[in-house]
Amino acid sequence: MPATIDIGIPEKKRQAIGQGLARLLADSYTLYLKTHNFHWNVTGPMFQTLHLMFEQQYNELALAVDLIAERIRALGLPAPGSYADFAKLTVIKEAKGVPAAKAMIAQLVKDHESVVRTARSVFPLVDQAHDEPSADLLTQRMQVHEKTAWMLRSLLD
Repeated sequence: MPATIDIGIPEKKRQAIGQGLARLLADSYTLYLKTHNFHWNVTGPMFQTLHLMFEQQYNELALAVDLIAERIRALGLPAPGSYADFAKLTVIKEAKGVPAAKAMIAQLVKDHESVVRTARSVFPLVDQAHDEPSADLLTQRMQVHEKTAWMLRSLLD
């Protein structure tokens, strides 16, 4: 028999928050994979800059997915962990072929903005449940993705 979870958040709210965080996890993992792909395959005059920037970004995302998954587990839900699960939950689109460097940047801008929107969509549930740990996680993720989108967007000007 599973242990009862009594952290001050009713089960239905924990379920809803966990489902929202599962979407955030799927978006984050899919973005991690896409960014890693672009790191490997970028070419052109911005190669060095983008190769290093993409590496920093996918390393940050690799740490983030663990934090998101662990929060889902702390809420008492299983964390999705397969490509099939992520494909059902994510709004991030896979890259077709190997885009040119500027197209990579443009895709990643949109993808980081999408992750922000996913995180923001979970916030009302978290706020209503007084789930401060999840609120803190969402706030941190939104800050990282907004800043990353801005930095990438600046390369397109």
